[in-house]
Amino acid sequence: MKKILIVGAGGQIGSELVPYLRSIYGETNVVAADISAEKCKALAEAGPFEELNALDGEGFSAIVKKYNIDTIFNLVALLSATGEKNPKLAWDINIGALTNSLYIAKDNNCAVFTPSSIGAFGNDTPKDKTPQDTLQRSNTTIYGVCKVTGELLSDYYFHRFGVDTRSVRFPGLISYVTLPGGGTTDYAVEIYYDAIRKGSFTCNVEAGTYMDMMYMPDALHAVVQLMEADPSKLKHRNSFNIASMSFEPEQIAAEIRKHMPDFKLDYQIDPVKQAIANSWPNSMDDTCARQEWGWAPKYDLTSMTNDMLIKVKEKFDKGLIK
Repeated sequence: MKKILIVGAGGQIGSELVPYLRSIYGETNVVAADISAEKCKALAEAGPFEELNALDGEGFSAIVKKYNIDTIFNLVALLSATGEKNPKLAWDINIGALTNSLYIAKDNNCAVFTPSSIGAFGNDTPKDKTPQDTLQRSNTTIYGVCKVTGELLSDYYFHRFGVDTRSVRFPGLISYVTLPGGGTTDYAVEIYYDAIRKGSFTCNVEAGTYMDMMYMPDALHAVVQLMEADPSKLKHRNSFNIASMSFEPEQIAAEIRKHMPDFKLDYQIDPVKQAIANSWPNSMDDTCARQEWGWAPKYDLTSMTNDMLIKVKEKFDKGLIK
């Protein structure tokens, strides 16, 4: 990777992936692009930025040519819970941005990374240690349908046109930098903010609801590690299971209480999010990622909770959040 374009740079992943990649490859070699320049001021001030609607193929292609891009990171997506409110819009955005990325990559000899998700699995998928290769035909969300479609399209462009496509199935991502935006696993971020803010949290998924999660530093490392991996060793490409930790709400609360003994947790269930969570794996088997490109996470629930509480408190103390 020498010249990188990140489309959808203002989202949860992009807002951290852009500075991470710039720290590795150089500020001028990583172009951030997003439909909203307003929410990307920090990214624009730190390096090249382009305002782009990823559904605008001509504008997208022009940016790739302007900067001689060789790697496209397509991070454009409506997330799981938001997508259920407007399935057509979710399909148009999620698949439209991906097909533009793949088509433009084919014409400009670019590699493409586009994230998949635990949402690519459904009710009939094995719940525990979900295999790399398994049934994905029982999806109950448009977000999941888009993710499965994206995996298939990416494989097609690799086999049919030789486009270097690579992807991981992200678990729920937890970060202190960017607040979540409409995902089913959002509670696992919000709980830390409310712990610092008011010492309590009302959870919208039931106790005992296990889902795979990952701390953002591990997710960023995984992306770079995969994109730099020897292509001759990649058997799967689109898309690798990667795992770090699996927990349910009471377990994360117990970790918080090690630092804040009076922390309280109660529940007000969101039926839409609960139904989505019930359809997803409890945990994923990431053996293929470990064997094919050396994936290994650094954080577990204990170390992540310690870091999250420190970092979120710092944001409150500085007045960055209220």
